[in-house]
Amino acid sequence: MDALARDALLVGAGLVAGTVGAAGGITTLVSYPALLAVGLTPLSANVTNAVSLSASLVGSSLGARPELAGQRARWARWVPVVVAGCLVGVVTLLETPAPLFARVVPYLLLAAALALVAQPWLVRRRAAAHPALLGVALFAVGVYVGFFGAGSGVMVLALLAVILDEPLARANALKNVVLGAADVVAAVAFLLFGPVRLAPALALGVGLLAGSSIGPSITRRAPEAPLRWAVAAMGAGLGLWLLARPA
Repeated sequence: MDALARDALLVGAGLVAGTVGAAGGITTLVSYPALLAVGLTPLSANVTNAVSLSASLVGSSLGARPELAGQRARWARWVPVVVAGCLVGVVTLLETPAPLFARVVPYLLLAAALALVAQPWLVRRRAAAHPALLGVALFAVGVYVGFFGAGSGVMVLALLAVILDEPLARANALKNVVLGAADVVAAVAFLLFGPVRLAPALALGVGLLAGSSIGPSITRRAPEAPLRWAVAAMGAGLGLWLLARPA
C-alpha cells in the first residue's frame, strides 16, 4: 500500500472512530485494526494509536461545551486520578513485553457493557460510598488506558453514568475529557520512549479530530435509552472480539 492510500484509509478510519468514540462508543475498535491493516506491528499500532487518540480531546471538548457546563470541578478532580493510573500503565507496557493485563480485558468490557445497560436500575440503588469507589475504578481504568486502552471509553462511561446519575450525554462529555487527558499523557510518553510511526499517527489523528467534534452532537440529539443500548452492544462486541482473536 502506498503512502497516499495508507493516509486516506487512516483519515477515514479516524473520522469514523472519532465520531463513534466521542458519541460514547469505542474509538479503538476502528482505529487499532486500521493501523494493523496498513502494516504496523501490534506494539507499534498500539502506541501509534495512543498518540493519535490525543487529538480527540480537542474535538470532543469543543463539540460538547453545553454538556461540560458546570462540570469543571468533576473533571478537575478525576483527571489527575486517571492520568496517574495511565502513567503506571505506560511504564508497565514499556517495561513488560508480555501483555498479561490484556487477558482480563474482554471480561472487563463485558462487565462495563452490562453496567451501562443496568444504569437506571443501579442508580436507584447506589450507595453513599460510590465516590471513593469511582476513584479506585478510574485509577484502574487509567492503568489500562496506558497499557492498551481498547474499550476504556465504555468502562469510564459506565462508571460515570452509574455513579453520577447524570444524563448520558453529560456523562459522555465528562468521559471524553477525562480519557482525553490520559491519552495526551500517554502520547507524550510513547513519543519519547515507544516505537511510534509518526506519519500514520498524523493521518489517523486528523480523522479523529474531525470525527470527535461531531460525536457529541449525536449524543445530544439521540434518545438516551437506545444510545445506552448501542454503546453497550459495541462494548460487548469488542469484548467478544478480543476473546475470539488469536493470542
